[in-house]
Formats: sequence, C-alpha cells, structure tokens
Amino acid sequence: MKKAAVGIIRDIFIALVLAVFIRTFAVQAYKIPSGSMIPTLLVGDYILVNRLAYGLRIPYYKYIFKWGEIKRGDVIVFVFPEDPSKDFIKRVIALPSETIEIRKKKIYIDGKEIEDKWGFFSDDYFGPPRDDFGPFKVPPGHVFVMGDNRDESNDSRFWGPVNIQNIKGKAFVIYFSWDSNEKSVRFNRIFSLIR
Repeated sequence: MKKAAVGIIRDIFIALVLAVFIRTFAVQAYKIPSGSMIPTLLVGDYILVNRLAYGLRIPYYKYIFKWGEIKRGDVIVFVFPEDPSKDFIKRVIALPSETIEIRKKKIYIDGKEIEDKWGFFSDDYFGPPRDDFGPFKVPPGHVFVMGDNRDESNDSRFWGPVNIQNIKGKAFVIYFSWDSNEKSVRFNRIFSLIR
C-alpha cells in the first residue's frame, strides 16, 4: 500500500514538472480579450502559442538560442512595450530595417504597396497616425506590428516597434471559442489554424 502511494505521488510530481516545463518553454494558452484582431481572432477565442517558434527563450530573459525566422504575416504574442506586465497579440507587418508607410489605409513597405490580405476596416475615416503613417524605418532587432482590425487596434502606429527579444511566441491554433453575447460555444472556430 505504501509503495503504491509513493508511486502515485511520484507520477503526479512528474506530470506537474512536465506541465510546468511545457507551459514555460513550449506551448502557452491565451484568451483573446479584445477585438483588435477581428476577424482572425474574436473576443472569447482561446489560443495556443508556440513558444519555440523562433528559438528558446528563458522567461524574463532574452533568447538564448534562435532558429526560427519571423515573417511578415506571423501572428505573435509579445510583451507590451508600454507595460511589461501585459502581453499583446498582433500581426507582424514590417521586418527589421524595412521602411513602412501607410497612406489612406494602404500599406507600403520600402515604397511598394503590399497585398494586405489580413486588414479589416470598420469605417471610411482617414486620419494620422491610424490611416496615414510614416514613412518609418523599423530599427534592427525590431518588428512593426498591427492588429487585423485596423481601425480599432492599439499597435505600433501609436507606441512604436516591438523588440524581437520581447516576442513570446507565434500563435498557431484556436482550441476553444466562447461567444459571451450568445452564451454559446463557437464550434466552427475550434481547432482553426491561425493564419
């Protein structure tokens, strides 16, 4: 009996250590609290973030090993530059050393308009810095991020670029979705890949 109890305690301990390791270094879950990424992510979506997408980062420290390449269009979770106690989620629009300019809601990288297949617009108003921005050269070691809901997103247009060292990972799947207005599960969103 005593031997069985020790075995159970050991198994629980190993499971807890593995869970902490996975959450700290590999995959982390987040809940979407705002509409800044509509229609890609909705309020009430629960997502998983691959913390190893770009390298191994020790919590509260910089990357100790880097291997993945950040690409335009990646949806990333990062430490909010204006309040390090908060994590934000946005889409990478401009990469290090690129020059970004926004003219009447259209995005130009290094002088050429890009296909903005992610942008969603809720109004026809044009005003800086939301709809007319730059040109701005992204510093080395940083990325310029924007919410897909362009007219309702607090992003790099307002508080600047994100240091790559502060990226926590790349969002890759919605594992659950709850519509609080309808008080129901959005079954059609469960296990949707984030693109």
